[in-house]
Order: sequence, then structure tokens, then C-alpha cells
Amino acid sequence: MDQSPISRFPVPALETLPEDIRARILAVQEKSGFIPNVFLALAYRPDEFRAFFAYHDALMDKPGGLSKAEREMIVVATSSANQCEYCIIAHGAILRVRAKSKIIADQITANYRRADITPRQRAMLDYALKVALQAYAITDEDHARLREFGFSTDDIWDIGAIAAFFAMSNRLAGAMALRPNEEFYALGR
Repeated sequence: MDQSPISRFPVPALETLPEDIRARILAVQEKSGFIPNVFLALAYRPDEFRAFFAYHDALMDKPGGLSKAEREMIVVATSSANQCEYCIIAHGAILRVRAKSKIIADQITANYRRADITPRQRAMLDYALKVALQAYAITDEDHARLREFGFSTDDIWDIGAIAAFFAMSNRLAGAMALRPNEEFYALGR
């Protein structure tokens, strides 16, 4: 087992954390059987931890025109483009579980354009990658193309917001040298 630190920054002990953060981390541990390293690493800055996960949850856990698997597809595809090891591995595992597919995360990581996804999902990921890497180049035609595939205005907002949020998250994980938990590699396989 690798004993490398999970972050370049200090990682507080669980018992030293504010009660709300400790409770959230313990609930995640109870559900998944382990504590994802991102929770421990972000706990270094409690106010930012709260803000990060509040926005994460607002984007990823709400009902809408995007399925939970499609939301994870956006995370995996944009994280691959941004070379974020943590998010590729962690969200790849979540995608495998949500999509009930052992291979979809690997396909999307390698090249979403050749993955076993629908044309609608490919259009969604085309837009997400453009937001993550070239947001300055988004045009009305990009939105019109998504509408042709049945995406609503709220869906288009969600695609863009998820891509933008995880572009930030990818950069933060890179600055931290955030290491994925070993448990993620086998999850959903």
C-alpha cells in the first residue's frame, strides 16, 4: 500500500474538525466504507470545505434533465482533458456504479468521442469540454446544437456549471497533489 501523503497541504485529524464537517465525513465513510481523500484534504480549510461541497451537491445531487450518470460523464471527460488523476479515478468509479458499466469510465477517459454513449451524450460532452477548455469560444450555435438533442435551458446551464466547477476542482487537486484512494480503482468493476 502506498504511504505517500494524500495532499501537499496539512491534513487535519478527524477528531479536530468542526462537528458539521466531521459528521459529513463520517456519513460518507458509513455509506462508502472509506473516507475519500478529497474530504480530508479540503477539511484543511473548513469554510472552503463547506462552500465546495454545498456547490458540488447543488450541481450533482439534484433532479433534472441530466441523469446522475451523465453528470459523472461530464466530470470524467473534463477531468481527463485537465489531466486530473484524482477526479478521473474517483469519479470514474462513481460513473461505473451509476451507469452500471465496467468500461464506460475508461472509454470516456481515453476518448469520449469513441465511447459507447449516445449521440445526445456526445453532444453534451462536446459542450462540456468546450466550457472546460475554451469557454471564451461558446456561441449561440453551441446552445442551439444542444437544444436539437432535447436539452433544456436548465440542462445547458447544468452542463456548463458542472464542467466549470470541476475545472476549478481539477486545478485545486493538481495544486494539492491530491492522491486517489486505492478503493476507487476496484469500485464498480
